[in-house]
Amino acid sequence: MSVPIHAFNRAIVRSPSPSVVDGLSAGSGERPTFDGVMREHTAYIEALEQSGVTVDCLPSLEAFPDSVFVEDTALVFLGAAILLRPGAVSRRGEAEEMSPALTRHFKQVLKLSQGSVDGGDVLTTARGVLIGRSERTSAAGAEALIRLLAELGLRGLAVTTPSGVLHFKSDCSLLDEETILSTARLNASGVFKGFPIITVPEGEEAAANALRINERVFISQDYPRTAELLARANYTIVPLPTREISKIDAGLSCMSLRWQA
Repeated sequence: MSVPIHAFNRAIVRSPSPSVVDGLSAGSGERPTFDGVMREHTAYIEALEQSGVTVDCLPSLEAFPDSVFVEDTALVFLGAAILLRPGAVSRRGEAEEMSPALTRHFKQVLKLSQGSVDGGDVLTTARGVLIGRSERTSAAGAEALIRLLAELGLRGLAVTTPSGVLHFKSDCSLLDEETILSTARLNASGVFKGFPIITVPEGEEAAANALRINERVFISQDYPRTAELLARANYTIVPLPTREISKIDAGLSCMSLRWQA
């Protein structure tokens, strides 16, 4: 019997460092506070644990302000992991810092050595692994990742992230084995042809970065219309605070690496 794609019992997270207030941001607005990020991170870990996930919390890395967003450094699967090469030069060292944890948890660890790929641009579905080319994920990186995925028996497919969108998964997430939560702009690109789609309401585009964990769907608590939409579709919703991390262009999926051990 195959394991559902959203079934997880293990996760890796990394504690924020005080330098997180200097994390990358495309905007020039208000910066997050360290205490605020810590509160959101703590609530996130508690939600994972309450959903049946054992969490390995790695120590903070002061030299890497964005290192709390571990998803960009690696991809994890059943029994194997791929160490990535983040697109922002300031984040390249984060992947090497993640390597010991991957070796501890996985028998097979592959390494991307060409181009760049952020994990935030990679959506694993039952039909294959979608890799969104973006400012952080290059065409060369996507092609190199497709080759590594093939070594694991997985099918990779390079797609395009809409202009102005930081990461592919900024605009989408997987709700179940088939259903995608998406913004209207990403759905309009045709990338999800054949998938059932739930489109987030206009003005709540950031809510598309949800996270299905076992029988629950984590969403930002700031998007009540999306919460109501998903509740009507019979999903069990866990609203979580994201106001501070959103100030440095992050969302719920960014803060963990999740797998079934």
